[in-house]
Amino acid sequence: MTNRKRVLILCTGNSARSQMAEGLLRHLADDRFEVASAGVSPTQVRPEAIAVMSESGIDISQHRSKSVDEFVGQEFDYVITVCDNANEQCPLFPSNTRRIHWSFDDPAAAEGDEQARLTVFRRVRDEIHQRLRLFVVSDR
Repeated sequence: MTNRKRVLILCTGNSARSQMAEGLLRHLADDRFEVASAGVSPTQVRPEAIAVMSESGIDISQHRSKSVDEFVGQEFDYVITVCDNANEQCPLFPSNTRRIHWSFDDPAAAEGDEQARLTVFRRVRDEIHQRLRLFVVSDR
C-alpha cells in the first residue's frame, strides 16, 4: 500500500502543458505523488516540449498522449487542469477529488520559427514549474 497522493493533470491535447507538468511534478516531488496526464482531445507529444524539458534535465521523450477517458472512474487526490478548455470539459471525478485550475498559454499555438516557438515553450514550462513548486510545498 502506498501513501502517495494521485494527481491527474489535464489539458486539451496532452501534447505540451500537461506533459511538461507531469514531468516537472514527478521531478519536484520525487515519490510523494503518483502523476499522470491526459487530454480531452489527445494528439501527440510536441517535440518542442520534449526539447525544453530536456534542457531542464527531465526526459519526457517516452511519454505518450492519453485520453482522459482512460482515467474516468479512477480515484485521484487532485485533478489539475492547465487550460480553460480542459477545465470546461473535465469529466466528473469522485467528490473527494480536489479540482485545481491553472490557465497557461498554449505553447503549441506559438507561431514563428523554431527559436520563437521554443522561447514560448520555455516560458510556459517555467510558469508551470513555479506553480508546481508552490503546490508541492503547500501539500505537506
